[in-house]
Amino acid sequence: MAILSPSYLTFKSKKLNLYKITVTIILCTVFYLAGSYQNSRGAVPINNTSSSVNEVFPCAAPNHNTTTLDFEARHFAPDPAPLAERAHHLPPCDPRYSEHTPCEDAERSLKFDRDRLIYRERHCPESHEILKCRVPAPYGYKAPFRWPESREFAWYANVPHKELTVEKKNQNWVHVEGKRLRFPGGGTMFPRGADAYIDDIGKLIDLGDGSIRTAIDTGCGVASWGAYLLSRNILAVSFAPRDTHVSQVQFALERGVPDGQYLIEVDRILRPGGYWVLSGPPINWESHWKGWNRTREDLGAEQSQIEKVARSLCWKKLVQRGDIAIWQKPTNHIHCKVNRKVFKLPLFCKSQNPDMAWYTKMETCLTPLPEVSSIRDIAGGQLAKWPERLNAIPPRISRGSLEGITAEIFIEDSEMWKRRVAYYKKIDYQLAQTGRYRNLLDMNAHLGGFAAALVDDPLWVMNAVPVQAKTNTLGVIFERGLIGTYQNWCEAMSTYPRTYDFIHADSVFSLYKDRCDTEDILLEMDRILRPEGSVIIRDDVDVLLKVKSIVDVMQWDGRIVDHESSPHEREKILFATKMYWTAPKSSPESRSRECFFFLLLNPPFFHSKLPTLPF
Repeated sequence: MAILSPSYLTFKSKKLNLYKITVTIILCTVFYLAGSYQNSRGAVPINNTSSSVNEVFPCAAPNHNTTTLDFEARHFAPDPAPLAERAHHLPPCDPRYSEHTPCEDAERSLKFDRDRLIYRERHCPESHEILKCRVPAPYGYKAPFRWPESREFAWYANVPHKELTVEKKNQNWVHVEGKRLRFPGGGTMFPRGADAYIDDIGKLIDLGDGSIRTAIDTGCGVASWGAYLLSRNILAVSFAPRDTHVSQVQFALERGVPDGQYLIEVDRILRPGGYWVLSGPPINWESHWKGWNRTREDLGAEQSQIEKVARSLCWKKLVQRGDIAIWQKPTNHIHCKVNRKVFKLPLFCKSQNPDMAWYTKMETCLTPLPEVSSIRDIAGGQLAKWPERLNAIPPRISRGSLEGITAEIFIEDSEMWKRRVAYYKKIDYQLAQTGRYRNLLDMNAHLGGFAAALVDDPLWVMNAVPVQAKTNTLGVIFERGLIGTYQNWCEAMSTYPRTYDFIHADSVFSLYKDRCDTEDILLEMDRILRPEGSVIIRDDVDVLLKVKSIVDVMQWDGRIVDHESSPHEREKILFATKMYWTAPKSSPESRSRECFFFLLLNPPFFHSKLPTLPF
């Protein structure tokens, strides 16, 4: 057997390839020349008298004209507008709107009825009246002091009002010290400071055993009482009166204390067994009547009337010591229904849903507590003490009053939000930074899982339940020891500009799709968000892309990231930060300032309910 060497085989292979290439070139040349010759003969003549085609297919009419094929589209879309025309245009508002609160506008309120002080309630602008601009921070605005320093100090430039420093000088409410406002902790009825005042209350009822978690401060001044309650794990919503004391609630917000602005119906929102603490006129009038510039008879009659009304509500007066009096609401209404034979009024409400509190007319009737089988039972169910209360199954869920929400769903929701918040903190390092954010808003709180996952951080969350939500969960939020309110995000929120350091919006824009303009919701978020505050928006990817196109012209710096579970999820997350900017500097003579005020409890004269549930 012959064996060929490798070099011989390589030579033979190369020779064969050369033959193939030569043949290929010759064939290509022949075909090219043949084609050129055929084209040079010109057009093929057409026989005008006969055609084999017509003979074979007689149904086809002869057409000897040259036909031009039309490839134009039959449906036309308008050409896209130039980029400059398509972009959203959201300029800064005039500096005079730096404290603009759309639904509590003092000028607009004058158009409404004075009866029962309706004109002082919430009145939102019509669609054509809504400002299409971004509310500016006042010139010189600075990031607020961090908690707990913000309990004592706020920057004057952020709340440039000195009225209270003059009118309440002797009561130690607030003092101006250079560029800062200092809050000594004083108040009308606690000249020794809010801390000492709370200690006095603590000697009369137990504030430290965890049974009291949420509170409302009506006529809060600058919210010193609420500020100092926080160190006792009691979360207070602070209300200031709508009077000549400008910006009391705004002072509270700068200090990192929760706020509110509605009429309070004390009995409806008090939890069974809850307390009402009253200090100030007419309590202890015997000692203070001269200083209050009122007669003994007038003050005595006022206290007698208060005592009578409290008894008609079935409240029990626990104690009056010094300048403090405390009443307690009954834990159920078994006895109260019996004593309607003595107290003919108020009657029990019959048709009213006690949870209905958004633009709901107030009635002069007593809201009945849930039925119980024994005098010792607590209406609505027993609450665990704080902090166990936060993660215990809320009574509204355990007794099945919320359709579609079970104890298992509640537990799963709580665990899900722990995972989500942990993911947020990995992306937004500022959220993970202790003390960076103080005032937070959850625009679609559901069961309060977002707030619950942040409970160990030094912050508070206002949990908003949209009135359009499928299930009304506000009661669950309060049963967990959190605070919240109803809100329609097609309207402005009843709070000052720059209230919140951080806003969380879960599926808000999908919820309001086709209900109102996405741009208007984002402008409202911008109004209530502080400069350099942050936002997290969760929603469908298509919705987020639209949102992102708007915030890009609002001086927000944002980016969209994947869902925490998988990049294949349609739901994505937008992280954004509002960039720092303020109104331009203006002279004192040209500065225009609007005054906004808030409601104080005064049941005989007010009209609508506070948009919240029992605390």
